Amino acid sequence: MSKMRISERSTHSTDFIRVATLEELKATGMIVARGARCPLLVVYDDGKVFALDNRCPHLGFPLHRGSVEDGILTCHWHHARFDLASGCTFDLWADDVPTAAVEVRDGVVWVCPHTRYTDGDAHWRNRLREGLEQNISLVLAKAVLGLIGEGVDYRAMVRDAVLFGARNRDGWGIGLTILTALANLIPSLPEEETYLALYKGISRVARDCDGAAPRRDRLPLAPREYQPLPVLERWFRHWTRVRHRDAAERTLLTAIASGASAIELAALMLIAVTDRYFADGGHALDFTNKAFESLDLIGWEHASAILPSVVDQMVSARGSEESNAWRQPIDLVPLCEAAVAELPVLLAEGQTKRGTWRGHEVLTRLLLGDDPIAIVAALKSAIRDGATATDLSRATAYAAALRVASFGTSNEHSDWDTALHCFTYCNATHQLLTRITVERQMELQRPELLRGVFHGAMQVHLIRFLNVPPTRLPGLGDDQLDDLPRDSSELREAFLTALDSQGAVKAAGRLVVRYLMLGHPVEPLIATLTRAVLREDAEFHTYQMLEAGVQQYWQWGESAAGRHILTAVARYIAAHSPTERSQLQTAMVARRLTLGEAIHEAHDEEDSSPVFTQ
Repeated sequence: MSKMRISERSTHSTDFIRVATLEELKATGMIVARGARCPLLVVYDDGKVFALDNRCPHLGFPLHRGSVEDGILTCHWHHARFDLASGCTFDLWADDVPTAAVEVRDGVVWVCPHTRYTDGDAHWRNRLREGLEQNISLVLAKAVLGLIGEGVDYRAMVRDAVLFGARNRDGWGIGLTILTALANLIPSLPEEETYLALYKGISRVARDCDGAAPRRDRLPLAPREYQPLPVLERWFRHWTRVRHRDAAERTLLTAIASGASAIELAALMLIAVTDRYFADGGHALDFTNKAFESLDLIGWEHASAILPSVVDQMVSARGSEESNAWRQPIDLVPLCEAAVAELPVLLAEGQTKRGTWRGHEVLTRLLLGDDPIAIVAALKSAIRDGATATDLSRATAYAAALRVASFGTSNEHSDWDTALHCFTYCNATHQLLTRITVERQMELQRPELLRGVFHGAMQVHLIRFLNVPPTRLPGLGDDQLDDLPRDSSELREAFLTALDSQGAVKAAGRLVVRYLMLGHPVEPLIATLTRAVLREDAEFHTYQMLEAGVQQYWQWGESAAGRHILTAVARYIAAHSPTERSQLQTAMVARRLTLGEAIHEAHDEEDSSPVFTQ
């Protein structure tokens, strides 16, 4: 039996399927055959035979309803055009079509039922890069699914997106914060939420970079003899205070090049960013923390590409010491400065008691008081009694979470974000202090590291009006929960259903408290909270609230404090749901295409019906 090889990508596998005689194919021009995972479009054009996936990679429209001219296949749904031989698209938003090998044996057309891409194993990584460059959400969704299907570690995708974002946008932005926050949650998420987290995070990076000015690289100072780290830190603080971005970045790059450790770099940047009080509404410190967390995910060899990206915001941020709220009716700035000046003595007095202090919840309640002088006194007393930096920041973050959990819905809707900014600032302070001090107890030598705790505590005080009157926390007093289901899956489903309607803030909090008080495992609940965010066209702050809340929950675990923190998360998510969910639709289309489902069925018209072969 002789064989005529029609396609250069032919294979001699015995797995081929018979399509039709060559004459039959010539007569019809194209035939649809049943492939292993998708219908195959077999086309005769200009004396050659080609086979492709019959689903347009854009939205799955059947390609047999398109047209062929001069070796180009055009889909008539959105007019995407493809090279018949390679399947490659001329319109990047459409993606490439997988092709199949074809052989003609004794006048009969045979096709391999399995398709593949022209660029082989590199296809999905190439498409991830192209999706980022072109800001095409559907391409990114399919690339994420393709890479997951190949077993690629999620951190590799995060790395590619973070480095792209750092190069192609002049400064750390919202997209990189969202991606890092979602990546932090992935170890606790099931497969579907992992896919959505990667898709949503990477897509937001692409959106932030679309049309933005790329980053201009700066170099460290000449390395003939590096200055000691204390000198570089002093310079960095000075350049940050006087708003000299180039000088600050070069100094930071020099510290990195000189071999400063992750802990030393975190201390350098935390001290500089807290030279201004609650800078940029808390974002400057939160972004700094997220830059460090991104390096934990992608590798510290990328520090020189990532850390300088937050310097512009540090340099340009306005400090709250410039605002009237921090100055009137009580000037909080000298109050904090006086307390920081006392820290060396306070830390020395408490050193012998370190590790024994357990007053977190008592301190939290004092931080929620009305008198800022008493609040500062409570922090000082805790330090004197042996509280560590992370003890203080943990209690402050809990106090900030309670401002969200007890948020009065009679406030303006935008005030949710006022509470949110305080909470994420306090969480970021805690995360950075944990990174810096947990092993070396560095605050004993560097008391200025604690300034962020005092700034966060003052912000907790300043937003006390959001809890006047305070919303009663679910499960306490007359708010009984016995009318709610007991089954864990029913409670999680009821939570998602409640968020299909506006005004579900109270219901969301009650369902979460009911779930936790019954002792159900927390991991499925965290996955449900994440799903509730990922299915929405969520804005930046909702992602922040979700991830910071989960991080703080793990600090407290199964306790009243842990319940309160997840209640805060649930109420915030509910206040910002539902949305149009258009991004979820894109993700689901990509999922269906990947699974080989037929998204568009053939119409009933006789002339549009495909010819199927076995």
